[in-house]
Amino acid sequence: MNLLEQVERRIKEHKLLAQGDAVVVAVSGGPDSVALLHILFLLSERHDWKLAAAHVNHQFRGEESDSEAVFVANLAQKWGIPCEVAKIDVPAYIEQTSLNAQTAAREKRYEFLHAVARQYSAKSIALAHHADDQAETILMRLIRGTGPSGLTGMQELRQEKKVELIRPFLRIYKSDIEQHCLQYGLSFCRDSSNELRKYFRNQIRLDVMPLLRSYNDQLPESLNRLAEMMQAEDDYMESAARQFFTEQVTIESRGVLFSRQPFARLHVALQRRLIKLILDYLASGVEKIDFTRVELLRNAILQEQTSNLKLDINEHFCLVREYDSIRFQASQTAVGAYAYPIVLEDAELRIPEAGMKLIIKECGSKEMTVDVFPVSTPLDSEAFFDLDQLELPLVVRSRAAGDRMQPYGLNGTKKVKDMFIDAKIPPSQRDAIPLIVDAKGQVLWIPGLRHSKHAPVHTETMHVLHMKLIPY
Repeated sequence: MNLLEQVERRIKEHKLLAQGDAVVVAVSGGPDSVALLHILFLLSERHDWKLAAAHVNHQFRGEESDSEAVFVANLAQKWGIPCEVAKIDVPAYIEQTSLNAQTAAREKRYEFLHAVARQYSAKSIALAHHADDQAETILMRLIRGTGPSGLTGMQELRQEKKVELIRPFLRIYKSDIEQHCLQYGLSFCRDSSNELRKYFRNQIRLDVMPLLRSYNDQLPESLNRLAEMMQAEDDYMESAARQFFTEQVTIESRGVLFSRQPFARLHVALQRRLIKLILDYLASGVEKIDFTRVELLRNAILQEQTSNLKLDINEHFCLVREYDSIRFQASQTAVGAYAYPIVLEDAELRIPEAGMKLIIKECGSKEMTVDVFPVSTPLDSEAFFDLDQLELPLVVRSRAAGDRMQPYGLNGTKKVKDMFIDAKIPPSQRDAIPLIVDAKGQVLWIPGLRHSKHAPVHTETMHVLHMKLIPY
């Protein structure tokens, strides 16, 4: 089977292109991209593909770069293929961004390729990476350090910015590509920078791979098999992690929430995968999350000694553990101390720190029956007091160090802090919870938690203060 047939079969079996697709072909002018453009050109009549060539002059090599741009434009014209050429000052971009040369060139190149895809309404961008490139990529990642996902290498088909990046040559070796060029008499350019050992990939290709092949002549094939196997296993692991995410993770306005116990029952490999999935969901592309960071987060979730903690992930996000609840959320400024006087003549008082408002009503006891305003149950959002027994003025404020309360039905006092702990109120919420306090500093009511024994309503009460806390 010749290369033309191999590529056509691969495109069909893996659905890289469909009948009538518009596709942008990235053409550097080297043998790989020239062969790719040629093969797609030969197949385009049969499959009704609308091709457009795209070339970037990175301005790294002066006249050599300029001549490559002219070569690609002429080649496309010869085959009747529209061609877009961009001249981009990548050295200036490197100076501006401090990126390394290869990263900067890639960023500007892909930016241009996507622009051309939009211009031609193309569904796909075809890239000429081949099996030897894939083997080099796997080896580079092994040397630098990578996880299972990194060992999948480059993808034959990947979605990026609503366009599919396809690599029809990814299972084809360079020797077969060069043979195709020889067979059809295709001319191409040689990039002199491919011989410069200042680039890591060139060191791998020119020095490391030949050395390692002295131990295993089939090393490129072995590395490509590894990538193919890891791709299948990575797909399975990703699917399992996404299933847990769908079933167990709640998406909130500032982040995500899940329970610790189901997470703890997962296999360690899925725990790591889920953490990476969550971080990618929250901040895709913000920062590369390494193994050490993932392990730090995983151990913080699993440890038994501490029920509540906060761990910064980076300057944007943090992990908050509160009892069985685990939150990955955007970092936020802590709620500051607040205090608002309660004016009985007002109908309501807004408490922005709590996102609540206090409804205030003064009435006579004859307007109500005693059994509708007993001392509040712990979960009540409203409370009733004998107004004549209260020490006025009242204040609604956040908790303060040393706060104590005389809860109704209990002897003595209890620390407000301990009451929050007993009720398992998450630490991140405690500073926002409003306390109703009298002029002597006695805590009268913690809405939704406890009511004090002060100023209870009884049969002889003449004036009732009714307060209700509701969201606004």
